Amino acid sequence: MKLYDSELKVMEVLWEQGGMPARSIVDILSERIGWNKNTTYTVIKKCIEKDAIAREEPNFFCRPLVTKDEVAQSETEQLIDKMFGGSSELFFSSFIKNQGISEEDAARLSKMIMEATPSKKKKATPPKKKKEAE
Repeated sequence: MKLYDSELKVMEVLWEQGGMPARSIVDILSERIGWNKNTTYTVIKKCIEKDAIAREEPNFFCRPLVTKDEVAQSETEQLIDKMFGGSSELFFSSFIKNQGISEEDAARLSKMIMEATPSKKKKATPPKKKKEAE
C-alpha cells in the first residue's frame, strides 16, 4: 500500500492514539503541523479510499485498517523494487556504504540475518552396515 506523506501524518495519529473521531484528528494535526479542517478531512477521505482507514458512525469515527509495520514493509519493498531492482543485497550494500554501521549494529544485523535464514536440514545419518552373512 502506497501512502503519501500527508496520508502518513493522519495514519501516525491513529497509530499513536487508536481510533478516534475525525474532529480529534483535525485538532491534533492543526496543533502539530497547522493543517485546517478541510485539508485533514480531504486526506482522511483519501485514506478511506485506499482502505487504510475505516469510517464509522457516529461522529465520523476513524480507525486504522493497516498497521505501521504493514505500511513500512510495503514501502520498503517498493523502494527496493524501484531503486535496487528488487535486490535486498544491493539495498543493504548501498545503505551501509552511505550510512556506515557500528560494530554493535553489525553484530545485531548478523544475528537477525542468521535467524531469518531458513535452517539447513539435518544431514541424514548413513544407514548402518548390515552384518555380512557368515
